[in-house]
Amino acid sequence: MKRHTTGVLNGIIAAVSYGANPLFALPIISAGIGINSVLFYRYAFALIIYAIGIKCIKHVSLKISRKEFFILFFLGVFFSLSSLLLYESFKYIEAGIACTILFIYPILVAIIMSIFYREKITRTTVSAIVLTLTGIVFLYNGKPNMALNKHGIICVLLSALLYAIYIVGIKNFKTIKHIKADKLNFYVMLFGLLVYVFNLKFCTELQILHSPFLWLCVLGLAIFPTIISIETINIAIKLIGSTKTAILGALEPITAIFFGLIFFNEHLTLRIVNGVSLILLGVIILVSKRNNKLKAKN
Repeated sequence: MKRHTTGVLNGIIAAVSYGANPLFALPIISAGIGINSVLFYRYAFALIIYAIGIKCIKHVSLKISRKEFFILFFLGVFFSLSSLLLYESFKYIEAGIACTILFIYPILVAIIMSIFYREKITRTTVSAIVLTLTGIVFLYNGKPNMALNKHGIICVLLSALLYAIYIVGIKNFKTIKHIKADKLNFYVMLFGLLVYVFNLKFCTELQILHSPFLWLCVLGLAIFPTIISIETINIAIKLIGSTKTAILGALEPITAIFFGLIFFNEHLTLRIVNGVSLILLGVIILVSKRNNKLKAKN
């Protein structure tokens, strides 16, 4: 029970911290800084902070084998490309509907686990997925009769698929199962950063931040939706599995809504209340499943 509770708590923290993305990213983007530059600063700052912590405080060895290198490289790139494709989709479709489509990733995780790892999809899991996805749809407040751009939809679908593969890979690739979370997280950030180094033509096209406020926003991006999110999601995946962790990710938009109400003058509507209620119900069903099983055994 302790293992399950720890996993759930880490999954919740991962979702909430990742949901803080708009709070720090939107001011930087509105200041005219390009997506690749924003994500470069996010990963670079996170990597520097994390490297100092694990080398100077925890004294973790960063040695890895060749097999581990290739697995971590692809996981880091997939994680990073997922962020990039989601940001790219914002150019073609509304951010609200893009984030709605993104939350098919719990279904993709469940399908991948079922096909490749023979994980049984229970009725409880299906119920939790349906409730959370319905809640996400309620949260979307798009414009009526708005045509959806195919390029934007493809971008966000690929983003969801890459994120699902990352979540499954962390749990199931035997080559990296023994690697401690600190080392794993470091390499995910390092290889994720390489995506933006390449896109920015080895930083020759990197935009410089022009105010202390923007640097503080970058620091917030590095700490909350990056370091804390990666650290806790990887712990959650190893403790409670890929599917449950993915469903707990539905708490991310609730966090984004909270920050929108507090900092961006957004309004609380009945539609939002219904959406949040359905998501929380789905998460409660998922979390209580384990506790009910334990009580039945006793």
